[in-house]
Amino acid sequence: MSKPKIGFIGVGIMGFPMAKNLLKAGYSLIAFDLNQKALNEITQEGAKQAESCAQVTTHSDVIIAMLPNSPDVQQAVLGEKGILEGASEGQILIDMSSIAPLVSQSLGKELAKKGVDMLDAPVSGGQEKAQSGTLAIMVGGKEEIFNYCKPILEVMGKPVLVGPLGAGGITKLVNQSIVAVNIAVVAEALLLGKKAGIDPEKIFEAIKGGLAGSQCLTDKAPRMFKGNYEPGFRIKLHVKDLTNVLQTSQALHTAMPLTAQVMEMMQVLVAEGHTEVDHAGLALFYEKMNGISLLQ
Repeated sequence: MSKPKIGFIGVGIMGFPMAKNLLKAGYSLIAFDLNQKALNEITQEGAKQAESCAQVTTHSDVIIAMLPNSPDVQQAVLGEKGILEGASEGQILIDMSSIAPLVSQSLGKELAKKGVDMLDAPVSGGQEKAQSGTLAIMVGGKEEIFNYCKPILEVMGKPVLVGPLGAGGITKLVNQSIVAVNIAVVAEALLLGKKAGIDPEKIFEAIKGGLAGSQCLTDKAPRMFKGNYEPGFRIKLHVKDLTNVLQTSQALHTAMPLTAQVMEMMQVLVAEGHTEVDHAGLALFYEKMNGISLLQ
């Protein structure tokens, strides 16, 4: 049985390594991105180049979108020369962007009118895990469509079906809330240790294997010690995700005071110009408040 032809829309900081891994796995791939440089780079890896989302769609069995936000995905699907324009019955859209769940459900209804199925499959893990093909992939949609697409998703990470269309997005919102609060308390607590005169790197070594240990602690604390805030996941994108979290929590009348507080911290950093730093840059907020640095 031949592998499905894949179209990939959005080959930026996350999409490029994901698409590259699919090419390495032997999938035929045609790509589109508004950034011509990014498009040229994936073409050099063996992808064909398309001139629009519609052209990607007409040459694909499965279309993957990896775009920044809800309006970008809406434009890619519904806009001029978009996915819907090029779509035909039997195709599948896997939207791996992190967008509002209600938008995913709305787009799914529009695509269904042309016989196109959709999965929402946002990811977690940042650029490093995109490169290694070990992303956490949270999937919403029909089970039979998930099973068909599972081999494709497994090239990029570890997919788990969590419910119907939109459930992937809800799961990502949960994930982003937990990550944000976790990173914040890592910075907050390590600065307490340093203020008390203890080497925070030694604290890190002492606690990382215990109950306080987490992927956030393991990945982000060493960045804080080096002041290395090159983006794995930009703060401005985490702000976008937390905006979706808080809008959803308000609609569901769910109190999320910790998430709201970390959102305010991130907004301060964005206002100070730190839009492009990794979300581990939350340490910068605490360092400024406390007049002390975690830099070793």
